[in-house]
Amino acid sequence: MRYKIVYDTPGRIRVRCGQYAFSQEQGYGIASLLLSQKGVLDAVVSAANGSILVLYRPGWREMILRTVASLQKDTLPVGTASDADSVRAIDDRFQRQLAWLCFRRLILRPLLPAPIRVATTLFRGCGYWRRALRSLLAGRINVEVLDGASVAAAMAQRSFGTASSIMFLLSLSELLEDYTRRRTKNALTQSLAVHVDSVWLCREDGVEVSVPMSKLAVGDCIRVRTGAVIPVDGTVTDGAAMVNESSMTGEPLAVLRKEGATVYAGTVVEEGSVVIRTTALSSETRIHKIIDLIDQSEELKAGVQSQAEHLADAIVPFSFLGALGVWAFTRNWTKALSVLMVDYSCAIKLSTPISVISAMREASGRRIMVKGGKYLEAFAQADTIIFDKTGTLTAACPSVCKVLPFGDYTREEVLKISACIEEHFPHSMARAVVRAAKEENLRHEEEHAEVEYVVAHGVATTLYGKRALIGSRHFVVEDEKVPLTPEQQMVISSEGAGCSLLFLAIGGELAGVLCINDPPRPEAAQAVAQLKELGIHRVVMLTGDSEEAAQMVCRQLGIHEFRAQVLPGDKAALVESFKQGGHKVIMVGDGVNDSPALAAADVSVAMKDGSDIAREVADITLLSADLRELADLRKLSQKLFQRISQNYRFIISFNTLLLLLGLAGVLRPASTALLHNISTMAISAESMRPLLDDAPKNARLEDGRGSSE
Repeated sequence: MRYKIVYDTPGRIRVRCGQYAFSQEQGYGIASLLLSQKGVLDAVVSAANGSILVLYRPGWREMILRTVASLQKDTLPVGTASDADSVRAIDDRFQRQLAWLCFRRLILRPLLPAPIRVATTLFRGCGYWRRALRSLLAGRINVEVLDGASVAAAMAQRSFGTASSIMFLLSLSELLEDYTRRRTKNALTQSLAVHVDSVWLCREDGVEVSVPMSKLAVGDCIRVRTGAVIPVDGTVTDGAAMVNESSMTGEPLAVLRKEGATVYAGTVVEEGSVVIRTTALSSETRIHKIIDLIDQSEELKAGVQSQAEHLADAIVPFSFLGALGVWAFTRNWTKALSVLMVDYSCAIKLSTPISVISAMREASGRRIMVKGGKYLEAFAQADTIIFDKTGTLTAACPSVCKVLPFGDYTREEVLKISACIEEHFPHSMARAVVRAAKEENLRHEEEHAEVEYVVAHGVATTLYGKRALIGSRHFVVEDEKVPLTPEQQMVISSEGAGCSLLFLAIGGELAGVLCINDPPRPEAAQAVAQLKELGIHRVVMLTGDSEEAAQMVCRQLGIHEFRAQVLPGDKAALVESFKQGGHKVIMVGDGVNDSPALAAADVSVAMKDGSDIAREVADITLLSADLRELADLRKLSQKLFQRISQNYRFIISFNTLLLLLGLAGVLRPASTALLHNISTMAISAESMRPLLDDAPKNARLEDGRGSSE
């Protein structure tokens, strides 16, 4: 493809291929192709003028230009919009509409002859009157009725300039409201979208291989195990599982899905394992069709946002009564119209959702995904935070520091077998075992039967005809009754002191113990201290580890309350007990066994590297793997509601002042309308301003994109 370089600095280059060089969908495909190159940090494509902007690491400039030059018009890749592309498209659309609105009002209208200006004003007024009439016929006296009445009253006085000004300002308000709604819908869509990078493909020879999601085709069979999100629509061909379909049906209880049953993308396997024959991919899945139908979910609104909308409509009748009362006493239509021009409800109804969506967007800019405004509200009001230890408070990358073999097994055999079983499960401890085996070049081929995740801290399978178990001491020794000799206990106590322990048993005998060095995250102590300063009165740590390991972590982090050797069901019960005690609870976790507690909390947070089911259940997901973002989110959510309160005070005081000045005859209706709408736009613009003074800490991001994004 031919191109022209229009901007070129180290790390940033923009080329232009000309108008109509590619469609928008092809532009997404080109961006995806460029982003697949590991030296490319970001790619932004515009189909309007054929522009391609690429941010890259040093040394990759020539490769980028070769890639663009190799594109053939007849075989251009086709893609779909990424999350960033969707947000950018919404912003661009808003900016174009705003520019056209201002151009039409400030430049085009003054050039028209007076009769044509009057005619266009009357024509535009008809739209407001139609909406007002529909509301009245439906028995509602709301903001639309007030807008229509204001325009009609101005025209009745033959003040067409005033009517035009009112409609221009109302159009600006509607544009802002539409922009807010689209951003809210987009945020909800992103939170529901299925993000799966790879799947376990079942080949015809019975072997399972991990393949990228992009390579999957309709008709392929994939294996989905406990804790994983089902990434496609399909039919179960083998196995049985309890599937949580709350994202589709809203029902919290899992349902049994076995051979012949239909399953849908975005649902989660809570327990069991199934083979699924793919029937629909990507945008054809049922969850994407549901996303297409989403407008604005009432359930995800902050309570204060819904209250503002109800309050706004409730105020409207009083505006009419006020105007009628002024006319009755003064018989002065000008003063009555001045009262009608002052509308408390418009600013209240508009500024609150703008504040909420702006806060959600600011959180997203800090790599925090919030599924709805009500979760920001709950986060601001919470007084208790409960942390899971492993993978949450402790390092995102634990490591195997010791392997203690027992019986006839060697150290290498214990590590290899453990890695073979653990590789199927998305947990930081499991990843540590798999990584240790890989570093030692221990190939762990599939020699075991189908693995089963047992919710009480462990995995079970059959190996060489014997039952094999791996998990916590509670699971292996207490639940499964694997004997532990005094000599073995002595070795474990001396060698594994202060470590998290994974027990491996084969055939009813202890085969080995893996000692996992799981130090606290470097920023965890600072995050805990910041949360306490921000009004979190109670910080609690839960862990399935021993009392000794729990005490060591708590001492390092300044946490004074913990529960050790806790089972998954007990975690949820503890959360419920705190709530019953009158506490507002935040739960932070990452594993499959944290999901009941996450679901039970007032507001829940999942970690970046958490299991699929934890991220699905959680209301908030940290995408930066930095616990200090919790403190940032607490500040942001508290400042959000401070801003909403400040907005209320300003709206009431300023509009009351306009009302009094209108009654005194100091301001005419056109002036009160102008000042009222300017104040509405000003408060809306103020509501879009960032709540936190410091810029997002891009240096924390692991993806290497830095501040260039």
